[in-house]
Amino acid sequence: MNFKMFNLDPRIESGITALGYTEPTPIQIQSIPSILQQRDFMGLAQTGTGKTAAFVLPILQRLMKGPQKHVRALIIAPTRELAEQIHEAVGQLGRFTKVKSVTVYGGVSKIPQIGKLRGGAQVVVACPGRLIDLMNQRVIDLSGLEVLVLDEADRMFDMGFLPDIREIMKRIPAERQTLLFGATMPDDIRDLAQEILRNPVTVQVGETAPVSTVSHYLYPVEPHLKTALLMKLLDRTDTESVLVFTRTKDRATRLARQMKKAGFPVAYLQGDLSQHQREAALTGFRNGKHQILVATDIAARGLDVSLISHVINYDMPDTVDAYTHRIGRTGRMARTGDAFTFVTRQDRAFVWAIEKVIGEKIERRMLEGFDYNVPAPTGTGGFDRMRRPASHRSPPRPRKSLQHCWL
Repeated sequence: MNFKMFNLDPRIESGITALGYTEPTPIQIQSIPSILQQRDFMGLAQTGTGKTAAFVLPILQRLMKGPQKHVRALIIAPTRELAEQIHEAVGQLGRFTKVKSVTVYGGVSKIPQIGKLRGGAQVVVACPGRLIDLMNQRVIDLSGLEVLVLDEADRMFDMGFLPDIREIMKRIPAERQTLLFGATMPDDIRDLAQEILRNPVTVQVGETAPVSTVSHYLYPVEPHLKTALLMKLLDRTDTESVLVFTRTKDRATRLARQMKKAGFPVAYLQGDLSQHQREAALTGFRNGKHQILVATDIAARGLDVSLISHVINYDMPDTVDAYTHRIGRTGRMARTGDAFTFVTRQDRAFVWAIEKVIGEKIERRMLEGFDYNVPAPTGTGGFDRMRRPASHRSPPRPRKSLQHCWL
């Protein structure tokens, strides 16, 4: 089975071949024919399963004919990073076509975006806030829109974008094809789907549980020992690229700086960074300059790095869906990966919820030679405990009988 089954334009097939794609993934097999028939579509699939190409390829096929000087396809994404990756996919898959794409998102100057829009892009990949801003300024014309895609719709709801989405819906042509994709589909998004989709084809590939190519492990630890455990664990583990998730922007920054001072090749990604800083961090992570990326949940969606061997939840995520998206950054496209999660006493109930979704008990691990009995430093909560140079470290102590039976 190969991409010729879709009878795509030879120029699109050339783009597929140039990227080295040989066989379509299950979500692509089940979605592309319906989208080519211009049916409304709702697709539910885990991260890393090829959803982007599932809607980009039929959109390119549609845009090969017809007007070339105005916006005909609008793809809405929750983050700048995902918008850029979709834009890149349009460019790569459509490299032998004349289809042009432009990204529209905040945090950077509007002027280049406006210039590219006026240059005749047929595809706009946008984040909701900046899109509405440009619509209010009347610098983007969506009157000829034919296709709307809501990618990572569940994440847009999590980030509070649902009112913006409803506002955009009021201001685009009612006669259009609408595609909605996500890894999970909470009730609010299903309600939205019923409002905006007309007799859609609905496809779910796999379950909403985390991907089966990922192995899960829990590391019970007191909060003040997380940083020391993380560094020791990285010292002991054979890794390729490692993605470390924290709950807050400030913690991501502080943790990355501590790790860098301790000699780890690390960068960090969080929402307060400029677009240039974000791109520098991601580029360094992709090309191997930084083996470790410390990030908030901004990186849980749309981060396209193929060789992430380990995801480490320094902080437990807020929801089971967030856990699914985080660990979906590893074990992608049939590769295997490991997900390590640091668990405190307060996280017990959440662990049980994850195990219910996974359908099995997650292995608990203790790191040999790590002293779990170090008391929290007075007044600091232990977060800023610095890793001493190797020459000054005490020899590993025998593991004691620890009070981690609470998990």
